[in-house]
Amino acid sequence: MSEPVRPDYRRLRFSNVTDPAYRHILLLLYWPVHGLVFLLLERGGLIRQYYTVQCALDGRIPFNEWFFIPYLFWFVYLAGALVLTFFYDVPSFRRMMRFIILTYGITLVIYILWPTRQLLRPAVFPRDNPLTRFAAWFYTFDTNTNVCPSIHVLGAVAVSVGLWDCGRFARPGWRLAFGAMTALICVSTLFVKQHSVLDVLAAAGLSALAMPLVTAAARRRSPPSEKPVTARR
Repeated sequence: MSEPVRPDYRRLRFSNVTDPAYRHILLLLYWPVHGLVFLLLERGGLIRQYYTVQCALDGRIPFNEWFFIPYLFWFVYLAGALVLTFFYDVPSFRRMMRFIILTYGITLVIYILWPTRQLLRPAVFPRDNPLTRFAAWFYTFDTNTNVCPSIHVLGAVAVSVGLWDCGRFARPGWRLAFGAMTALICVSTLFVKQHSVLDVLAAAGLSALAMPLVTAAARRRSPPSEKPVTARR
């Protein structure tokens, strides 16, 4: 396992952002682009017809508000992994961001060419508690469109991809923990009725196709002997 590559961000200037030590920062430019396109798809009124994604297995999965906890933890999980790798292990950050750019980018194209929705949300909640009341509010905020493949699943897998060989986390115990958390987040999308089983399977298939491509690119550009680099001032 190679030593983590940690740039000295104190030397970062606008003039040297394209130097090898800091070039990975440019990968962050994907996020505003993704956010703008996704917002237009969700709120822009550009799509008039949606295809409903659903299967028989969805009806056998009950709504359970407790799964909103791992479902919402996804935001911390993804953001935390990005921040950690950004400062601690640049090759892991690059690997994670390339996976996100590839899978999220393909997903946005799918949303444009094949707009989807799900009709799985309960009309009446089986219980009344803080989590179900939160779910009622959350449903008004998060639409039931643009669901297949599931970006939630892709983001959870991206964390495992990024942290798999990341410094101290590249150990069996940590890998097992990340794998379990990723699986729990994926399952949570089904129990809170945000996604169909088909959405999860589609995301899993896309992840399986993307991982060898991202791994191969990482091996070509970040050889095992890679050492920390410094940028010109």
